[in-house]
Amino acid sequence: MARMAPVGGRAKQLDTKILGIDPGLNITGYGVVEITSQGPRLCEAGVVRGRSRGSLTARVCEIHTGISEVIKALDPDVVALEELYSHYKQPRTAILMGHARGVICLAAGQANLAVHHYAATQIKRIMTGNGRAPKTQVQLGVGRELGLSELPEPADVSDALAIALCHYYLTREQGGIIQEKTP
Repeated sequence: MARMAPVGGRAKQLDTKILGIDPGLNITGYGVVEITSQGPRLCEAGVVRGRSRGSLTARVCEIHTGISEVIKALDPDVVALEELYSHYKQPRTAILMGHARGVICLAAGQANLAVHHYAATQIKRIMTGNGRAPKTQVQLGVGRELGLSELPEPADVSDALAIALCHYYLTREQGGIIQEKTP
């Protein structure tokens, strides 16, 4: 459980870990951001790769296993996940992405972690001020916010870190506590 410290008569969260996830059937990006008294700090980030040509069943099993291993190894307090976006011209993509999101939510649920969902436009707006920002602009924002000497690569990792930071900033603005392990 995360530690709490009083700040100006109100509790402030210390050392909370947020696992941000950018879901994908081929590449799922993840990033863990720890919230310290000095602000957000990068713990670890990477990707879980599914088999591009494997069956759907095999790919979602790999995603579930990979995310479960990340959760076990990094012990986050909460999960922030990008919402499903679908374009009316490509409904099949949305359906397939729903499978990836489903097994990610399952892995979080099995670890008793709350999952918070954010739209891509909301994440981009929080990180750059522009809900339609290109991926390079999001990478620059993530690098700036976390004080990174190099931009996070690939874009799936950068997006995952942006999702974690989005959760932190939105929850902080609402005065809420971001640590939410479910009973």
